[in-house]
Parts: sequence; C-alpha cells; structure tokens
Amino acid sequence: MMRRWLPILIAAVATLTVAPVAAADTSGPAAKAKAVNCAKVKCIALTFDDGPGPYTRKLLETLRRDKTKVTFFLMGQHAEKYRATARAIARAGHEIGNHTYDHPHLTSLYDGLIRDELVRAQDSIERATGKRPTLMRPPYGDTDERVSGIAAELGLSQILWNRTSRDWELRNTKAITRRVLADAARDRIVLMHDIWPETVAAMPGILRSLKKKGYHVVTVSTLLHGRRELAPGEMYPLSGWR
Repeated sequence: MMRRWLPILIAAVATLTVAPVAAADTSGPAAKAKAVNCAKVKCIALTFDDGPGPYTRKLLETLRRDKTKVTFFLMGQHAEKYRATARAIARAGHEIGNHTYDHPHLTSLYDGLIRDELVRAQDSIERATGKRPTLMRPPYGDTDERVSGIAAELGLSQILWNRTSRDWELRNTKAITRRVLADAARDRIVLMHDIWPETVAAMPGILRSLKKKGYHVVTVSTLLHGRRELAPGEMYPLSGWR
C-alpha cells in the first residue's frame, strides 16, 4: 500500500516546494526601484503636484506603459475628491507625498494652522491610499524654520525642486516639453502638475526623449537612495530651484 502512494506523495511534496519560487515576482515596482542605482546611472526625478485631478488617470496609463515610477505630492482635499484615483496611484507603486490639505502659503499661517494643514492632508491621503507619507512639499516652495520644525514633529522631510516645467504658466504641450528637456540634467528634481491637461499630454514625448538621452526617470527616494538620508524636517534641495 505504501509503495502505491509513494509516487503521489513525492509529486505533492515537489509541487509544494517549487510553488513559492515560481510565485516570486521580480518585475514589480519594488524590484525595479532596487535595480536602479542612481549613483551609477543617470537619473532624473519627475514630480507632480496638486493632484489627483481629472487628468491623473491618463498620466497613470502613460507611466504604466512606460514602466516608469514618479512621485506625486497630493493635496488632501483632492485625495478625498478623487479617492479612487489616489488609490490607483498607490497601487501602481508610485511614491506619494503630502502637499497640504488645500494649498496655502504655509509661512503666512500660525503654527497651529500649519500643523492642521499637514495633519489633515496626512489623514486624507492615508484614508485614500493606505499610505502615510514621509515626504512633503510646501506649496509655492514657501518654507521657514517654523514649517521645518512642524514637519519634523510629523516625521516629514521637505522636498523642493531644482527645475520647474512652469506648466502652470506655459499651458502649452510643446512649450512644456521643450522646457523640461532643455533643463534636464543628472539628479535633478523637476516640478510638474498633473492637474493640467497640457502637462499630461506632454509626458509621452518627454519620457521618450529622456530615455534617448540615457536618463532613468525615478522617484525622489530612488534618486536619493544610498547617497543621502533625509531627516524629518530637512529640506532638499537647499537652493537653486527655478
């Protein structure tokens, strides 16, 4: 009787042993991020503020086709309004940061209101995405010692930029494309907005051209990984943004 069942038992054990190996996925966002070492290759971080919005889904589809991850700095009230889109950003493996609840000039607010803007955004983003950000971007780049101190209390590092698409001003797909490509350089953090349809329309061409120039488009954290650890409240980059 034992000899009759032995081949079946061996086959079952082999199946159980092999299954976990076959199920291992090395093509997901985490695996891809680990594979990009920006200390050795030419990287650029594209970042998108003020969303999610009505055009964000189209941008996500472009990024999916290009197998590219970027950083989104979400407004809390927009994460509530476009909750399914915010969730889609997180599920696609993009990095998510805090861009306050409703986009005020933080330096013009009392401490309590600064804290409230950041906490409300943290809570809204977490409810929508299941993720609580560790990065924040002050609207308009307006920050000071008070903002830095409150960000530190909340465990948030501040991410500014050193180049901007000026898409809010240009509002023209070709002009936005020219601007981004002309300013592209290794390790730069580029400010863009997914709330403008012209910006979203420019992205396929921007991604193609950056790849041709040898760039890896990455998240902010991938850009800094292994070279710089940002403390809560710390601001990066310190200067040179325009």
